[in-house]
Amino acid sequence: MVTVYGAGAIGGTTGAALARAGHEVLLVDSYAPHVEAINAGGLTVDRDGAWTTIRVRAVAPDGLGDNLELVFLAVKSHHTVDALREITPRLAPGGTIVSLQNGLSEELIAQAIGAGRTVGCLVNWAADWVAPGRILHGGHGAFVLGELDGRITPRVRELARLLSAVEETPVTDNIWGYKWAKLIYGALLFGTAVVDAHVYEVVERSADVQAALVGIVGEGMAASDKAGVRLEAFDEFDPTWYRAALAGDLSAGAHAMTAIATHYRAHTKTKTGIWRDLAVRRRKTEVDGQLGVLIRKGEAFGVAMPLMRKLSELIRDLEDGRREMAWENLDPLVALAQGSSR
Repeated sequence: MVTVYGAGAIGGTTGAALARAGHEVLLVDSYAPHVEAINAGGLTVDRDGAWTTIRVRAVAPDGLGDNLELVFLAVKSHHTVDALREITPRLAPGGTIVSLQNGLSEELIAQAIGAGRTVGCLVNWAADWVAPGRILHGGHGAFVLGELDGRITPRVRELARLLSAVEETPVTDNIWGYKWAKLIYGALLFGTAVVDAHVYEVVERSADVQAALVGIVGEGMAASDKAGVRLEAFDEFDPTWYRAALAGDLSAGAHAMTAIATHYRAHTKTKTGIWRDLAVRRRKTEVDGQLGVLIRKGEAFGVAMPLMRKLSELIRDLEDGRREMAWENLDPLVALAQGSSR
């Protein structure tokens, strides 16, 4: 049996695809109306314009059984520790947890159960939780799997075959390069969420806004360089574009922003999950599990992170209702980026 812990956008889409492929799947979610809706009428996913309802069993965390062999963890990064408290004592001796999360949650999972029982995954396809029992697949994207130590093992190949029911899933010997790259790119996406606008509108706003977004990525790349991580390119993100832009190549920066705009214009989901947490679901974002992690790691290496620190403040202000989404929220980031370039 496959257990998907966190049956929201990513976990729900994954669980539904695996169940549709004939696998026995158990969904675990803490939101009771979602669990009740799934058990009553199945999980409905809108994918590529077609609504499909899959019958699959769902339980609350306290309904989770023992001897779990395979768990796909899909909770928000700031809920990882709480989820591991529930999962770890129920994991079979040889059980594996695969993180389908943004951030570097694999570090926390490995601390809890050991690196040898932890598998990393890059998720860059999109989905949104719409309502209890209903999920919207927002667009296709990279789905990459890897052992934390870089080995290409039979286990990771078998997991990749299993997950191919969701998206094509290649195996990598550098999963940390993908995870850090998505984390750094995710910091840029936090920057687009301070405005009530489509991602493509933000990245095309002005040269000054683009420079601030490139500067955010630059801080993250400086941290990854210090950490000795070789960043990987995927879909609309390639670190070489940003390195060139930071070195003064204006065309490279414009190309990086155009790639993001093109990617989001082709998707049903044109705003980030961060925006959705703030504007629709009115709940805490993953600012601590993503920006906070990058800031702590960067500053531990002696890397100044002023843009990310200011962006974190802006997101927390939005979470707490101290400011509203507006284009003016980008002004402090633009000012910092201009100051650092002088």
